[in-house]
Amino acid sequence: MAVKTIEDLFIHELSDIYSAEKQLTKALPRLARAATAPELKQAFETHLEETQGQVERIDQIVEALGIRLKRIKCAAMEGLVEEGKEVIDEVEAGPLRDAALIGGAQKVEHYEIASYGTLSALAKQLGYKDAIPLLQATLKEEKATDEKLTILAEQAGNQRAAEKSRAA
Repeated sequence: MAVKTIEDLFIHELSDIYSAEKQLTKALPRLARAATAPELKQAFETHLEETQGQVERIDQIVEALGIRLKRIKCAAMEGLVEEGKEVIDEVEAGPLRDAALIGGAQKVEHYEIASYGTLSALAKQLGYKDAIPLLQATLKEEKATDEKLTILAEQAGNQRAAEKSRAA
């Protein structure tokens, strides 16, 4: 897609994050199954519900602005999802895998935070008043998920992985 205007950039970025969210809705159930800590499984399941709501918000933005998304595949999310598959395939189920899954999930959240922050700034610049609250609501959710993952890592995940490593 040729990006020649700020409107083109907004549509491109929105199309990219739409693809990312769709890929994530397919990956999250796999991550939940691979997690061993109940609180991590629950975090992935909860984020799946949130992600489905985020896809709906993008649909609302598209409708409100009368724009059409481009058919693109988010290469960044594709890579992050692939990293998650590698963790599942290469790290034995247990605390160490959980710690790796948390780290991978935080990479995803940071990508999404950057994307929604960019989209919010572009929407403000373009005067897309209907899109701004929807984008900011998603940005807030992504930041909250990242914080929850940090707490999981600090309170349990990384500590259990370290204890298991020392015992081995």
